[in-house]
Amino acid sequence: MKRALVIGARGGIGAALVQELETRGYTVTGVSRSGDGLDVTDAASVERIMGALEGPFEVVFVAVGTLAAGGVPEKSLGAIEARRMLDVYAVNAVGPALVLAQLERLLPSDGPSFVGVLSARVGSIGDNKIGGWYSYRASKAAVNQIVHGAAIEIGRKRKQAVIVALHPGTVETPFTAGYAGHKKVGADAAASNLCDVLLGLTVDQSGAFFDYAGEGVPW
Repeated sequence: MKRALVIGARGGIGAALVQELETRGYTVTGVSRSGDGLDVTDAASVERIMGALEGPFEVVFVAVGTLAAGGVPEKSLGAIEARRMLDVYAVNAVGPALVLAQLERLLPSDGPSFVGVLSARVGSIGDNKIGGWYSYRASKAAVNQIVHGAAIEIGRKRKQAVIVALHPGTVETPFTAGYAGHKKVGADAAASNLCDVLLGLTVDQSGAFFDYAGEGVPW
């Protein structure tokens, strides 16, 4: 029996990932804030929810995130609000870190596993040509580093684990409702793309950053 875990299963992409994985024959466990009380910014909440799960899971998606913690992305340095920036970091970087810290025991000890943590291309320092969006960009750059480090650490014991950061594209969800001028893809198509990419990776690609088409994204 193939099993999958989706963290953030009630979100636009998360819900689509649940459906896509079920279509592919996985028995899916989904956890979320609205469904299970999971607060990824609170270590006790993450430990409680993750600690109640029983693995192993061959596939895991961490699909949590916030664009601007209830505000709008900054267009300039002067628009940065310290409290809001910390809130964005808490969800986008600290949250996935706390989840990854609880994940190793839920992965197969002697078989392949695939873990995809949703990031964003705008978190790429090398790809940043226009500036702005300071909190979101920086938080996604931070989670990329966290994913890379987790892939190294978890990979020491889970030799067949593939752990990567994934850019899903601009997906048609409430999360991106304020985007203008961006080509968007439906959540179902995005979920299919993400599964195709993640499940097609090999151990030597663990710790890297890929987009929805399987292309590497610069750090």
